[in-house]
Amino acid sequence: MILKNMILKSMIVNSVRCKAILGAFVFCVGAVGSVQHAAARTIIIPKPPQVAAKAYVLMDANTGHILVAQNADEQLPPASLTKIMTSYIVSEEIVRGELGEQDKVYVTDDAWRRGGTSSGGSTMFLKPRSEVDVIDLLRGVIIQSGNDASIALAQHIAGSEGAFADVMNQTATLLGMQNTHFMNATGWPAEGHLTTANDLALLAQATINDHPEHYGIYAEKSFTYNGIKQDNRNSLLFRDASVDGLKTGHTEAAGYCLVATAKKEGMRLISVVLGTRSKEARAVESQKLLSYGFRYYTTHTVVKADQSLIDSHIWQGLTDTLALGVQEDLTLTVPRGSEDKLELTTEVAKTIKAPIKEGEVMGKLSIAFNGDVLYRGELVALHDVEQAGFLARLWDSLILLIQGLLA
Repeated sequence: MILKNMILKSMIVNSVRCKAILGAFVFCVGAVGSVQHAAARTIIIPKPPQVAAKAYVLMDANTGHILVAQNADEQLPPASLTKIMTSYIVSEEIVRGELGEQDKVYVTDDAWRRGGTSSGGSTMFLKPRSEVDVIDLLRGVIIQSGNDASIALAQHIAGSEGAFADVMNQTATLLGMQNTHFMNATGWPAEGHLTTANDLALLAQATINDHPEHYGIYAEKSFTYNGIKQDNRNSLLFRDASVDGLKTGHTEAAGYCLVATAKKEGMRLISVVLGTRSKEARAVESQKLLSYGFRYYTTHTVVKADQSLIDSHIWQGLTDTLALGVQEDLTLTVPRGSEDKLELTTEVAKTIKAPIKEGEVMGKLSIAFNGDVLYRGELVALHDVEQAGFLARLWDSLILLIQGLLA
């Protein structure tokens, strides 16, 4: 009788013990763990604003989530937005130790002729056959949009601008820019020199995340070289304190373009607008997107890396329970006000046996809001569980056998 009661007691051990998370009530369903919470009130998200541009994108820089997009994969000429990639490669070379900020770069006659005062394009006003520090040229590219600075750096790094374009295209592939092809370092019109709003958002994200040591240059409002002061062409820097980058572009073929980024309350957004009608329009349309994103969305850490979502019963182990969660902090872009109304659902195997290693995949996790799935991923073991001794394993095997017979 005592043995029978012990067996029955062991059999009713829940396979999943759920935990309260996000301040919400949670509950379990059956042997497959399910953690859910229904919305208490409706969260209203209006339609995105109308944007007068050929293509545009609004991205959460932290999560990569696209909030708004129109013609985002249409290939278009990027004009001087190209120089974001030029600057990215310069920073990469510095980080790798192949280039120093104080290294001298020789300004060739070619760089001066095609990018200097007489070229008709934006220029840093470099003197031909002069030597200029890398960091000054980087500021000339980012702040002044100097074609001469871009060409000089390209030639210094790769030997020629054509070879540098090969580096640009290889880098674009590594960054996932699938619909981009560069022909030069400046964005000067050239057949086949094309990119997309989506790809430019990815490039901006990489610039922000990969090179914080140089990213601050994008927020500098002016730069003086050779006695000539030029203001940053990104007019949003002078209008909105939350904006700290990135770059403008303009040619007749490309129209007026802007990749902008801003940060508020821990949320960073990237907007890309291509093909607007004027300098003012590219600023206004970018501001529309940024304002919409900050007003109606937020970047929210849903689950911490060390947070146990559920305690699953484990058989034949030195402990009876196994904490399950995620390997890294799980951060999502969610509608503002929905943070404690997300629906978390877990799926875990009915029977888990030791030994288990930390990080081992044990199930699935999905997160939804109002029926829309925001995330699907893996549940992993948050700690090791070693195998129990022979008698304990034998006892658990007996219970599992009886459970199987009664099922």
